[in-house]
Order: sequence, then structure tokens, then C-alpha cells
Amino acid sequence: MANFTNNKQVLDFVQSRVELCNPDKVVWIDGSEALYKQLENEAMATGEIIKLNEELLPGCFLHRTALNDVARVEGRTFICSREEINAGPTNNWKDPKEMYATLNAILKDAYKGRTMYVIPFSMGPVGSPLSKIGIELTDSIYVVLNMKIMTRVGQNVLDALGDSNDFVRGTHARCEIDEEKRYICHFPEDNAIISVNSGYGGNVLLGKKCFALRIASYQGRNEGWMAEHMLILGIKKPDGKIIYMAAAFPSACGKTNLAMLIPPEGYKKAGYEVFTVGDDIAWIKKGADGRLYAINPENGFFGVAPGTNVKSNPNALESTKKNTIFTNVGYDPENKTVWWEGLDKNPPKHMIDWKGNDWYADSSTEKCAHPNSRFTAPAVNCPCLSSEFESKVGVPISAFIFGGRRAKTAPLVYEARNWTNGVFVGSIMASETTAAASGAVGVVRRDPMAMLPFCGYHMGDYFQHWLDMGAMIDDDKKPRFFNVNWFRTDEEGHFIWPGFGDNLRVLDWMIKRIEGTVDAVETPIGFVPNAEDINIEGLDDFSIDTLKGILNVDKETWKGEVEGIKEFYKKFGNKLPKELAKEADALEARLNK
Repeated sequence: MANFTNNKQVLDFVQSRVELCNPDKVVWIDGSEALYKQLENEAMATGEIIKLNEELLPGCFLHRTALNDVARVEGRTFICSREEINAGPTNNWKDPKEMYATLNAILKDAYKGRTMYVIPFSMGPVGSPLSKIGIELTDSIYVVLNMKIMTRVGQNVLDALGDSNDFVRGTHARCEIDEEKRYICHFPEDNAIISVNSGYGGNVLLGKKCFALRIASYQGRNEGWMAEHMLILGIKKPDGKIIYMAAAFPSACGKTNLAMLIPPEGYKKAGYEVFTVGDDIAWIKKGADGRLYAINPENGFFGVAPGTNVKSNPNALESTKKNTIFTNVGYDPENKTVWWEGLDKNPPKHMIDWKGNDWYADSSTEKCAHPNSRFTAPAVNCPCLSSEFESKVGVPISAFIFGGRRAKTAPLVYEARNWTNGVFVGSIMASETTAAASGAVGVVRRDPMAMLPFCGYHMGDYFQHWLDMGAMIDDDKKPRFFNVNWFRTDEEGHFIWPGFGDNLRVLDWMIKRIEGTVDAVETPIGFVPNAEDINIEGLDDFSIDTLKGILNVDKETWKGEVEGIKEFYKKFGNKLPKELAKEADALEARLNK
């Protein structure tokens, strides 16, 4: 083992797992194409992956998970901090001593008859001061091949780590894929993640939510930076200047679509371009010039397949055309291609569905692809990938955008008064449940900064960390805060705003606010645009009066909203920063004025 690294802590970690899990052999993933080819061949031979049509989808594979293992399992996901208070009211907590004992019993001989793969990976460009390193041990070739896409893997990562002990220790074992013994556990104080009895990407690609958000949010708080569930995009104006923004949305609010936005025709002709830096996660740190800089710690996209098509997200679809792994989608055995609901209106007549059964377009009643089926695609495939994607210093952030799905409450867009008020706006983020989610429709679910399932410590302390970060930055260098709501509906329940590429019209207004070229109307909730300052040229059947309607702030609706906010805030007890309680009171006072 010593020829890959002489780092004693890495070697000790690997050795401790060899002794516990008892693999037949150990393979270090050095990042070489030859090794990946060998692993692909092994996985094809066992049926773990199916090779797709090399002409139509070069380098692409299909994988199916177990039927009981198709999504992240929040009920089996734990933050194992030494003190329960540090996990807070929004996380599941377990005592680390107790959990280590439970997990070690499950891991005992878990690799017997199997190979242990050692994956050294970097979150962020190798060697960047904003990047972090992890070692994931796994017995799954599927995990190895996905980590190759989603992170930077190989010998150069170990070289960059050197003798340092600053790496996250990740252990994954498929075991028996038993739901009753499925655990995804995070030990923030120990820089450790252990995932057992799952083979689904969100639970086993430990660089993703486990490291890049839950562990990294804890690291960031201790080290003075932020790990956020945010896309990063750059908007190039006709004058050549690029403005970078980071945006947080709960699921089903168009996050990937915004990250890969295609400008409307009029904007394209005028010379606007949009570049994707990241579609899901941002690590944000104060730069040498005093501004905040962000990197995307990932190297690929782990996207939901159903609903991805030429109209909804052409750039995401294009990203899947080569070297991509599809999970739990439909398979066309004749052409060796894949299909999912919402891809197009003409599925192949006969397919194999995600469960491995025959599926017929004209008679099957079940869906061909699982609703949470996925593609793991290399970022380099994305047609609008930013030239700054590999930048070791990151991109300067001029705006934070928060959003949710609200039928009547939030206007199309509003700007926060200042940093503290912006943190307040992020902390009260909410979406109303749709028919897609189980349970009642229209229930308000709060998801602060879209971090509710991903914050690795007490959310009250997380809010405080946001306030502390603001205190580190001079006022003239602070990003502005905005809130958007693409989902206002009319009396029939139809969306009023066209959305998709036309969302650039709203981002364009934000840029004008950042550059100080337009005024805004002060309302009790923040600054709302003058309708004339949002460009609606080229939007057929969309009048200035319609726009005024969705920019309207209804005081009575917001009075009810304040009650909901205060109720939500009670969760955090004395850990809720006083500044946020004051913001809620101030909002209430303005509404009652």
C-alpha cells in the first residue's frame, strides 16, 4: 500500500477497515483509464452495469438499484455529534459511541468475498485552497465509477494531501441492502462518514451531500467559510462583464434549470450569455480582496432524469450524451438506449423498466423510469460550463438568491434591506407542497437556505454563522440578497410567469440593482421592482398589468406568514439569533403600520 501514499493517517484508516471488514483484496483507485476500463469490464460481466449503444451514447452505462433502495433516506440519516444539542432539532441524532458500536457490528466481515476499493478524492480543483480531500472505501464498482464522474479522483489527490490529517474518512458497504439496517451516519467531530446497506447514489457517493454539505457545513463554521446547497451561475452582459450569483432552492423549484439557463432570443441577440459554475453545491470563502468567492466542489451532475428534455433543460440533456451513468431509467434492449417519462412523447414500444421487467408503451400502467431515476454526467460535457469551472480561487459572488414555490404569498422578486435582513429572508424560505409530494397540497414547508436536510449541526448556530460571515465583510463588498418566486398562480391554478429562460429578465433586474442603475419600491417585506424596470419585450400575452399583479405584496397574506415564521422559529429555542427574532418583529410592525 505504501507506494500510493506514505501518509500514516491514511494508511492507518485503510488498515483499520481491512481488519474490520475483511476484504479478499484491496484496490487503490489511482485515476488511470486502464483501471477504470478493467472495473467497467468486471461490472458488465456481473450485470452490475449494462453497456449502452456506443455510437449513440459513447461511454455510457445503465445501472439498476435494489427495489427498496431508490432515494435518500432522511429517517435513516444521522448526525452523531458528541452532544445532542449540537445536532439541533432538525437533524436525527445518535450518540457516536452507541452508533460506532452498531455500525462496527454491521461492518464486521462486510467485505468478505469482495474487493475493497480505496478512492482518494478531492472536492473542488486539486490543490485549491478552497478544496478538501476525502478517502472513500467501498465494495461497489458502481460507486467507484460514479465518484470518478462526481469528484476529482486519483494519485494526484494523495500527492496534494501529503502528510496532512485533514481528510474525511468515508466508509461504504453494500452489506445486504437491508432497509432495517440502513444507516447513513456523519461524525462531524471525527471528520467521518459511514454508510451501510444502501447502493443508491445519494446515500453512497459520500462526496455529495454527506461530505460537501453535512460535514463541510460543520468544517466551514469552525474554519470561517460556508458550504451551501446553492447553484452558481455567471451572467455575461453585452459589455463583457460577468456577474456571478449563487442561488438556493428547495427541490422541484427549477434549480438545475436556472443553473443552465438559456437566454431568451432578445437577450441572446443583445449579447447576453449564461455560464454554469455549479448546479447544486457552493463552497464560499472570503477572498484576498475582501469579497466572497465560491467554487463548485463537485466535478459532475447527479440529476433527476424524469422531466429532463430538450425544452425544460437542453444543456442538462446534452450533458448526458457521453460518459454518463444512468440509474433506474427505462432501457430499450433493441437499440441499447435509455428513456424516461418526460423525455419525449414517443417511447420505444417495448422496453425493460427500472425494475427489470418488460414494459409496453401502449399497455403498461406503471412508470418505465423511477420518479427519482438519475444521471451522473461529467460537468465537462455541459455546453454552457463556465471557463472558471477549474479556477482555484473561485468566482466572486455579487448576489445570493433564495426561492420557493408559493401560489400567492411571495412576489416574483424582492430585494432584502441588508445582510441581516437577507439572512432572515433565507431562514424563512418555504415551499407549498404540490401533488407530487405525499400528503396534503398547499401545506407550507419551511426549508431555510434549502439546507434543512443537509446542515451538519444546529440550525440556530447555522443562522448565526451566516450573520458572523456578514460581519467579516465590508459593506461595499457584500453580495446583495434577493428572493424569487416563479410560481405565482392565477385563479385556475396556472403559473402566471413563463419561467425557464425568461427568468433571466428577473436576474437582469438584479444586476441593475447591484450596479445601481434602477430604483425600487420599498414595501414591508423589502424592495420590489418598478414593473417598468423588468424587460418584458418579446413576451407574448404578458402585459405590464399582469407583471404588476405578481409583484404585488398583500399585507393580510403576509400577516399570516409572520405567524408561521414565529411558530417555526420556536423550534430553535435560545439558539435562534436575536437579530432574526428582531427581524420577524420588525416585519410584523411594518405590516401593521
